[in-house]
Amino acid sequence: MRIMKTIVLGVGNRILGDDGVGVHVANELRNHVKNTNVVIDEATTGGMNLLDLIIGYDKAIIIDAVKTEYGRNGDVKRIPLTEFSTMHSCNPHDVSLTEAIEMAKRMGEDRIPGEIVVIGVLMKETPREFKEVLSSKIAAAVPRAVELVLNEIKGVDE
Repeated sequence: MRIMKTIVLGVGNRILGDDGVGVHVANELRNHVKNTNVVIDEATTGGMNLLDLIIGYDKAIIIDAVKTEYGRNGDVKRIPLTEFSTMHSCNPHDVSLTEAIEMAKRMGEDRIPGEIVVIGVLMKETPREFKEVLSSKIAAAVPRAVELVLNEIKGVDE
């Protein structure tokens, strides 16, 4: 029986307040996940660079702030990558993760995770000020995001 390897990536910039929620969730998960087949990491990038980080894993769980007109600040949603059109990227010349995966597949890359899920913490506005703490509504979402990720890795983390 082959062991399934999973990567959990908290995406965001911790000095941009709520944008860093993915990193805060990843840090909290380190207190709960001890299985060596589950790697918890953080990323401040998107697109092609994010693809490089998940190559070779069976499953990727990406935690990120998601700007949306729908839902409320601090809502937490499980979003299959097929329903997710863009990803966080520090580089405006980069492509979305979805576009990066499609390009990699066309080039013959066969080590892309079979399942990629986004745990999105919804927010109405993109953070525009430097601060290292989360707003109260986004901070209150961290335990729910942790719970959703733990449910995603339940079969792996036993």
